[in-house]
Amino acid sequence: MQAVNAARHLRAVDNLLPTQSNFLSQMITVQDLTRKYAHTTAVDHISFSVAKGQIVGFLGPNGAGKTTTMRMLTCFLPPTSGTAAVAGFDVLEQSLEVRKHIGYLPETPPLYPEMETAEYLRFVGRLKGLKGVELDKRVDYVCGRCAVADVKKKLLGKLSKGYRQRVGLAQAILHNPDVLILDEPTAGLDPKQINETRDLIKDLAGEHTIILSTHILPEVEQTCEHVIIINKGRVVATDSVANLQGRARDRETVVLEVAGRGAPLDPARVQQRLQRVAGVAQVRIKNQRNASAVFEAESRRGEMVRGDLARAVIESGWDLNELRPEAMSLEEIFLQLTGSDSAAAAAGKQPSEEAASAPQAAKESGAAAKEPQR
Repeated sequence: MQAVNAARHLRAVDNLLPTQSNFLSQMITVQDLTRKYAHTTAVDHISFSVAKGQIVGFLGPNGAGKTTTMRMLTCFLPPTSGTAAVAGFDVLEQSLEVRKHIGYLPETPPLYPEMETAEYLRFVGRLKGLKGVELDKRVDYVCGRCAVADVKKKLLGKLSKGYRQRVGLAQAILHNPDVLILDEPTAGLDPKQINETRDLIKDLAGEHTIILSTHILPEVEQTCEHVIIINKGRVVATDSVANLQGRARDRETVVLEVAGRGAPLDPARVQQRLQRVAGVAQVRIKNQRNASAVFEAESRRGEMVRGDLARAVIESGWDLNELRPEAMSLEEIFLQLTGSDSAAAAAGKQPSEEAASAPQAAKESGAAAKEPQR
């Protein structure tokens, strides 16, 4: 039986690994990946792929299976079944090669408080196979790239949360990996630090393929090109933010700013006129000014009403200052797809999904590279 299972896995790996023609386009490929703990299924037959150079948001409520998936992709946790390849290497059969091609920032940065910043980065660099002049150059580079050069001689235990997070990111990119896997990279940072970290992540795109695991919705909207939404261990959506907005809402919401032409505007009269446009379900007055008002018109299912609304305004003798579609927010999409009350916290502050200690996280990020290949 073991021989049969092994043969099946090898066939799955052969089907999963990129061919020469698509190797450069797909940096991560996951197929039916599953992880079970006794009678609990944390990750349930998920499949997705990530193209080279993309920033992908891996989004889900607490306990959805995000961190478990990250740990399987980084070879820290073996899958129960299914297959995954990173940079063309299978996470089970070629785990040591996978670790050479990834940089991992766990939710808790893998730092040793008694070490200085530069000392720690040299330690991690040696674990990742760097030495001599190359090691010194990479340490100097990542210190500048992650804005930690001014704390190279400071003890990690004395650094602020923002600096510790940036040092954690520095160790992740130290060996210039093809793939970066970042688990809640802005957790606990102040607004200025969050913006700096997001800018750095966007700067790293193109050079690296990045998976950003989070449940902070604005972070995904501002940072990521593509979104994978996971709920209760299953992938419920994978697409660009724009396409998800189109798929999640099959009716149109339009915002209009209307002004009077040579006379005061009567918002109630405008509302009544817009309400009579064919295909319009309802019209709300959002705010009023001295000479203008802003309205939100929602169409009936399957109707597109922008053109008719514009004609109604102009033909009625009013000025149309603005007309734009109102996109469904990622928060609304997230709540719709997950159907979870707990997801409402996704737009705000977050408790940790699976907190890791510093020594354990160090194993995840680089120290585990010394483990023999399975």
